[in-house]
Amino acid sequence: MLIGHYAVGLAGKRLVPSVSLGALFLACQWADLLWPTLVLAGVEHFTIRPGITAVTPLDFQYYPYSHSLLALLVWGILIGLIYRAVTGSPWRAAVVLAALVLSHWVLDLIVHRPDLPVAPGLTPRLGLGLWNSIPATLAVEFGLYVAGSWLYLKTTVARDRIGSIGLWALLLFLALVEVANIFGPPPPSVTAVVIPAEALWLLVVWGYWVDQHRQQRV
Repeated sequence: MLIGHYAVGLAGKRLVPSVSLGALFLACQWADLLWPTLVLAGVEHFTIRPGITAVTPLDFQYYPYSHSLLALLVWGILIGLIYRAVTGSPWRAAVVLAALVLSHWVLDLIVHRPDLPVAPGLTPRLGLGLWNSIPATLAVEFGLYVAGSWLYLKTTVARDRIGSIGLWALLLFLALVEVANIFGPPPPSVTAVVIPAEALWLLVVWGYWVDQHRQQRV
């Protein structure tokens, strides 16, 4: 799940128009922003097993602190509280951001094989396995993406060319990355996965930048 997560972030703008798209991206992708750093630190780990699913060759063996249900619940509460403390925004913004953090686990549950932990230290792992079908994965992810993009466009309007071109470039870039991830060759190493994954932070910055050049529709 990639653009499906960003779809939820885009849609979140409808609920909290005052919150930047960058903050919404950070929340909905917090698990994947945290994960590569924990892998590099040796706290979490995975291997590459081509064919383990039709969509991704990654075998997520241990990632309870970035991707378990309990961990994301705690992370969501913390991020919501920090956002409210720093910005002074209403509780509604904090609640939506917390929900977006938790939404990552819910969406991953749909696509992952049974590898998602419920809590650190617990054996049962869950996953409905949509990644076993490329057509179904594309249908669900791009369906969510179109809906989320439409809601964001219905909520905001460009103030200048950056707000227009920058947004469409962002939406196109995410779609291309999704296609490349699904149809590209397996990565040659774990490092070849986690180093580019750290670049997801740039999408948070991109979200902030674009959103500064857009305003709420009247």
